[in-house]
Amino acid sequence: MNTLKTLILMALLTGIMVAVGGSFGGTSGATVMLLISLGMNLFSYWFSAPMVLRAYGAQEVTREEAPELYGMVEQLAANAHLPMPKLCIINSDVPNAFATGRNPSHAAVAVTTGIMRVLDYNELSGVLGHELTHVKNRDILISTIAAAMAGVISWIANIAQWAAIFGVGRSDDDEEGGGLLGSLVTIIIAPIAAFLIQMAISRSREYAADKGGGEICGNPEYLASALAKIDYYAKHAQPLPDATPATAHMFIVNPLEGVGSTIMNLFSTHPATEDRIARLHAQAQARR
Repeated sequence: MNTLKTLILMALLTGIMVAVGGSFGGTSGATVMLLISLGMNLFSYWFSAPMVLRAYGAQEVTREEAPELYGMVEQLAANAHLPMPKLCIINSDVPNAFATGRNPSHAAVAVTTGIMRVLDYNELSGVLGHELTHVKNRDILISTIAAAMAGVISWIANIAQWAAIFGVGRSDDDEEGGGLLGSLVTIIIAPIAAFLIQMAISRSREYAADKGGGEICGNPEYLASALAKIDYYAKHAQPLPDATPATAHMFIVNPLEGVGSTIMNLFSTHPATEDRIARLHAQAQARR
């Protein structure tokens, strides 16, 4: 169900890109936006993982350098029927973790030194199981593409706004491009819709990764306990250094701020941690 939902949301996001191009530039604009969408997808496929790891200063470690952590990931990867991913550590006291990579054969899992300090062995196995589920489902690639597409829609909306302010644009093609209505859709509605769809994709994949992580580590309660601790630090400690809104969706808990009300959940990359924990408790109960 989560996979079908993600496919529908991605199709909607692509449709918005094409519609924005059409409203701003007619048939030619729609074609250009479709080509941009395809180009971004290819770029994200090949280059997103190393760029993110470099941005957070993630250093790859070997079995000799981190034997316990390496052995844990190796066992969990075997449980998930995945190849051993690249294992990286981020030198930060803020507890968090993320996975990246275009597919299971080119994946990396990164944890902070803070998460290794705060969580016990079982809790850390739950977190790593969650991240490996993202790898298995290719979630990071999907979220990265969605973020890139939403960013381009916002960029085009910005251009359309300034063009409208200074009266720059076509006169003969206004009808084809949608005229005033098309401009309003491009400037106001499309970016908001794209952003909400991007957030919905991210939240959907988090729920699926929680469920898979609980299965891979052997006990959903491990992950539930870990989420409670990480969420506490996310809400009461300093944000993760170098964290940006563009990459916040990758982390197991939003590294920038806590999640607020139900209305605010629409604008969050992650579901409310309380909801995630409740689902994990229910999952554990169903296993008994």
